[in-house]
Amino acid sequence: MSNYREEADTLGPVQIPATALWGPQTERSRHNFPHGPLMPVQVIRALLRIKKAAAGVNLTLGGLPAVKADLIDQAVARLLKLDDDSLMADFPLHVYQTGSGTQTNMNVNEVLTHVAGKLDPQTALSPNDDVNQSQSSNDAFPTAMNIAASQALLPLQAAGETLVKALKEKQATYWRTVKIGRTHLQDATPLTFGQEISGWVSTLTHDLSYLEQLRPHLLALPIGGTAVGTGLNAAPEFAGAMTASLSRAYGTEFVPADNDFAGLAAHSELTVVHGALKTLAADLIKIGNDIRFLASGPRAGYGELTIPANEPGSSIMPGKVNPTQVEALTMAAARVMGNDTTISFAASQGNFEMNVYKPVIISAFLESVDILTGTITGFTTKLVAGLTANTERMRALVDQSLMTVTALSPHIGYHQAAEIAQLAERDGSTLRTAALKSGYVSAADFERWVDPLAMTNIDR
Repeated sequence: MSNYREEADTLGPVQIPATALWGPQTERSRHNFPHGPLMPVQVIRALLRIKKAAAGVNLTLGGLPAVKADLIDQAVARLLKLDDDSLMADFPLHVYQTGSGTQTNMNVNEVLTHVAGKLDPQTALSPNDDVNQSQSSNDAFPTAMNIAASQALLPLQAAGETLVKALKEKQATYWRTVKIGRTHLQDATPLTFGQEISGWVSTLTHDLSYLEQLRPHLLALPIGGTAVGTGLNAAPEFAGAMTASLSRAYGTEFVPADNDFAGLAAHSELTVVHGALKTLAADLIKIGNDIRFLASGPRAGYGELTIPANEPGSSIMPGKVNPTQVEALTMAAARVMGNDTTISFAASQGNFEMNVYKPVIISAFLESVDILTGTITGFTTKLVAGLTANTERMRALVDQSLMTVTALSPHIGYHQAAEIAQLAERDGSTLRTAALKSGYVSAADFERWVDPLAMTNIDR
C-alpha cells in the first residue's frame, strides 16, 4: 500500500501523506514554507468555529443544503473535542507563510472536508464552494485573529487579578511596617512596606483596567467583507448573522466591523491592545525588580525581603537562593516589548486593501498573552505568596538612615537640618547623636519630631 495519495488543486496533482486529513493546498504550503513556529492553536480553533457558524448561516440564507451544513457542523464538533496536541496533528502550517493566512484558512477547509468525508462518504464537500462559502481568507482569517486575541485575554486578566489579590494580602499584613524609602537609588524618607506594596497594587489595577477597556475593540469582526471589503459573494445579512452565531458560541458580544475595508487592511485594534500588554509588561519589570533588589543578600544586599527557595540557585554555591520567578517574569516582559515592535511594524504593512502580515501579528500577540499569563501565575504562586518582610532589617535601616532628618526641617530650617545630616555622615554617627551634638535640637525635641511611623502619614 502506498504511503501517499494523490489529490489535485487548480495548479495540478499533489502527493499527500495517505493518513493526512489535509489536502493539496496544505501540502504545498508545508513544502513552500517549512520554517518558524506553527500557527497558534487558538487561531485554528477560532477558524473552526467560524466554519461552523458559516455553515449554519449559509443554510439559513439558502446557500448551503442541509446535509452539507450538518456535515460541516459534525466535523467541527469532532475536531473541537480534541486536545490541542491531537488537534494540531492535522494543522501543520507555519506562521511564516502567505501574509493573508490563506493557506491556514484552506488547511481548515480541507481538513473539515476530509473529516466530513469519513462521516458521510456519500456526500462530497468542496473546501472552497461549501466550507468556505460566503467567505474569503481575507475576512475569515482576521476574524479568527480578533476572536483568538479577545479570548486569550480572559485568562491573563484572571491571572493579573489573582496577583493583585495576593499583593493586597501582603499590603494588609505589612501596612504599618516602617521601612526606608528610596529615590534615585539613594535613601529617602520613610514609608511603610504596605504603602510601597499599595503602589504596586494600584499600578497593576490600572493596567488591568486598560485591558478591560480596550478588549471590546477586538469584538468587532470583519467577517462578511470577503476579498477586499465589498462583501462580494456574501449576502448582505451574512455579517450580522455570523456575529450573532459566534456570540452565542463564545458567550461574548461580537459585532460586525463598522468598516470592513479597515478590518482587512489594518489591525489597529490588535496594535492598541498589545500596547496595553506592553504597559503591563513594563510595570511588571518595575515591580519584579523592586522585589528582587529588596530581597538581595542575604548578607551583602538590601536584605529587606525573604523570597521562597524554590530550587537550588547555583551549581557551585551551596545554599544559594535566586529570584528565579522574577527573572522568568521580566524575561517574558522583555519578549512582550519585542513583540510590540513586531506588531507595530507589521500593522503598518496594509498595502491597499489588505494587510499582508496577519499571521505574524496574531502569533506575536498570542505569544505575549500566553507568556504573561504563565509567568504572572508562577510569580504569584511561587514568589509573592511566600514573600516575607525582614522587619528587623527594615527597622535597622530606618534607624541608620540620615533622611529622617527631613522631619527636623519644619522646626529648625532646611540648612540647619542639612548640617546635622552632613555631620552624621562625616562622623559615622547616628542622626540622633549628630542632632544633639549640633545644639539645634534637644533630646526631647528629637524624640518628638523624628517619629518614622508618623512621617509616613499612615494615619492621615
